[in-house]
Amino acid sequence: MDPKGVGMSNESITSAPLLQARGLVKRYGRVTALDHADFDLYPGEILAVIGDNGAGKSSLIRALSGALVPNAGEIRLDGKPVAFRSPLDAQAAGIETVYQTLALSPSLSIADNMFLGRELRRTGLLGTVCRMLDRKAMQRIAREKLTELGLMTVQNINQCVETLSGGQRQGVAVARAAAFGSRVVILDEPTAALGVKESRRVLELILDVRRRGLAVVLISHNMPHVFEIADRIHIHRLGRRLTVIDPKSYTMSDAVAFMTGARAPVVAAA
Repeated sequence: MDPKGVGMSNESITSAPLLQARGLVKRYGRVTALDHADFDLYPGEILAVIGDNGAGKSSLIRALSGALVPNAGEIRLDGKPVAFRSPLDAQAAGIETVYQTLALSPSLSIADNMFLGRELRRTGLLGTVCRMLDRKAMQRIAREKLTELGLMTVQNINQCVETLSGGQRQGVAVARAAAFGSRVVILDEPTAALGVKESRRVLELILDVRRRGLAVVLISHNMPHVFEIADRIHIHRLGRRLTVIDPKSYTMSDAVAFMTGARAPVVAAA
């Protein structure tokens, strides 16, 4: 299967993959979640990953983000093999993930959530010995990152996350990923349970992240959103990549037919 897709004519793909997987296998007893799955993400693109429930999308993304260690297969970043044993390994390599649950602490402030697990300490003895946090620096940087992504509706950087709307919380999670992800941002169902207006803002945030030079992986069941912003669409079925399509060359009905097995993709000539 051509990793760039079946019958595609996406002229923007001219470089080598930024993040790549070959032959990933993950088994849970007799259940095979990943069955020699392949994956290709190119620099500066938005790649949507779609598939029916139980297709193995979550297992694939968890393997790429370090939350799952596959039984077999290889993951490459910039063409070099990597072995992520935890999400911290993936984060250190510049891969940030925004899960559907957002992984935010409602009782903490926006700034505290932005730096959760990577707090800045004050310089000198106050930081090294007394281990005091540099809250002013964290608040300043958090405000800068939110402003860069156009999240001007958040007025107080110290307000608790539990006081924010669903769209604002999603924006904080995306801003955190964009602030610390230097290479790839993975978004798991970012518009789930959001209204029309808030979903629109999140899609704009995704485009803003791409404009900043980061590659984006979008996992979504929302076909209109996928076809609106994705450069390519990875279709996952029965634990492996079935095909990759160009949204300009196929319809939403085509994509649904592929992922449900109602239609087989046409293999492009080599």
